[in-house]
Amino acid sequence: MRVLPDVVGIDRAFDYVVPTSWEADGRAERVVVGSMVRIPLAGRRVDGWVTAVEVEPESGVRLVELVKLRGMGPSPELLDLAGWAAWRWAGRRVAFLRSASPERMVAAAAKRRPRDPVPAGPRDVFDDAFDHGVATVRVAPDDDGLGVALAACRRGDALILTADTARARHLAVALRRAGVSVALAPDEWAAAAGGATVVGTRSAAWMPMPDLAAVVVIDEHDERFKEERTPAWHAREVALERARRAGVPAVMTSAVPSLEALRAGPLLRRDRSIERDGWPIVDVLDRRDEDPTRSGPFAADLRRHIDGDRRVVCVLNRTGRARLLACAACGELVRSDDGGQIMRLVDDELVSADGSERRPVVCTGCGSTTLKTLRMGVERAREELEAFLGEPVDEITAASEQRPQRRVAIGTEAVLHRIDRADVVVFLDFDQELLAVRQRAAEQAMAMISQAARLVGGRGSGGRVVVQTRQPEHEVILAAGRGDPSLVAVAERDRRRALRLPPYGAQVSISGEGAAALIDSFGTVEGVQVRGPLDDRWLLRAESHAPILDRLAEIERPAARVRIDVDPLRV
Repeated sequence: MRVLPDVVGIDRAFDYVVPTSWEADGRAERVVVGSMVRIPLAGRRVDGWVTAVEVEPESGVRLVELVKLRGMGPSPELLDLAGWAAWRWAGRRVAFLRSASPERMVAAAAKRRPRDPVPAGPRDVFDDAFDHGVATVRVAPDDDGLGVALAACRRGDALILTADTARARHLAVALRRAGVSVALAPDEWAAAAGGATVVGTRSAAWMPMPDLAAVVVIDEHDERFKEERTPAWHAREVALERARRAGVPAVMTSAVPSLEALRAGPLLRRDRSIERDGWPIVDVLDRRDEDPTRSGPFAADLRRHIDGDRRVVCVLNRTGRARLLACAACGELVRSDDGGQIMRLVDDELVSADGSERRPVVCTGCGSTTLKTLRMGVERAREELEAFLGEPVDEITAASEQRPQRRVAIGTEAVLHRIDRADVVVFLDFDQELLAVRQRAAEQAMAMISQAARLVGGRGSGGRVVVQTRQPEHEVILAAGRGDPSLVAVAERDRRRALRLPPYGAQVSISGEGAAALIDSFGTVEGVQVRGPLDDRWLLRAESHAPILDRLAEIERPAARVRIDVDPLRV
């Protein structure tokens, strides 16, 4: 039989023979395609996956024996899917087969529980969506996903993906209460292999599903569906490909559907009044008339939104203290001697961005020692907010481990994922998101407001989002205020289609120590543009993925580390 070793640097299978002793004790019958085994390789023993059985060895070659049968592994269907994924994200099969394997060894699949019929209610938009093959349903931000999950389970065993672990658990509990046999990924791998509806986050896309009947991706726009490590695969795309191969319907839901989802199939919507009521009240604090060098971080009208006993979350997507300083006397920006770099305040001293220049806290224009913070980090903003409110404030960033405890919390975008409920969410500098030098800036800004809307609830329950901005007419802010994400989707579609950006074109980012060597090996390919380097990163662009990915599959990878990111989300 043929075995693929669980070694990242080796992407080829080797032939082995089943020990004769396994014939006597029955282990030989359990060795099938996908089984996890242990093999001798280059003087050591490693794990691997059986990729083929009853293989004829080359003439004159003496095969060595398998060492151990470890247990069940990916099904043949998932082995094939791993091969496709290795091409689609320019990675190795090993990385995907690890995702498709149980975390703890499984000797046999769990016995399937009797399936109870899922109660059927009045036919709604989710039932209609499954009749389209692939479709996207636009829902309100506070939609819990149970409606689409039940509609999928009425068809049989469903694969249900959600980006949040806590939400996956809640959904699994709700489905079990409805009589659905559920395997929660990744812990209940054996139950999934025996046959059940699978609920989980990104890795659940690789769970065994012997009787797959439908696929659901809840909050398909959420960036947590994309793996941060190499290969940077996307669970939504894996789920859609899996549904296509199985010939079953796939439905995606989102309050702010991505262009990838809108392009994959038709968009269905719930009743407009229901959807709009699910969006909160959006208060826009227009700061265009304020002097940016003299005004503080908070608009004059902000206090009335956050005073009292309401639970408030403030978002500022910058860590640290001061990011941009100006002289309080003359308004001159604080920059290095050559004017090429901004200076930051570090331990009562001005330091250039690259650390090459230091000087006392003095304006070089007028000699004043009083500086004004124009663009502050979340640490300094917390201090200012505490003084503004006269009460302690929690600070939450991605590096924080705690959850907010006080009435008011401030943090980076991470704070939106560390709290279950709030009365008010305030974006202190939303222009930073709208003006970000990223291809998907508007789409990502809309997703942030959608996450905030989920925390505060719809306008019927008093949910409120406050936005400080100097761009009140931006389509993202107008869309949030009207509860109509299509304003952003249409603008983004037209812009990206004109520029041939994903999903209307393909992009691959190449970075890391070995990036230059890989680009040299890549050479010139018809229809592929090579741009860069910029910040030691190259960008490959083409009208489709095929010419880029086919070439990457052909060339040898350099020994130095290389990160390949297909259709990067933040570029």
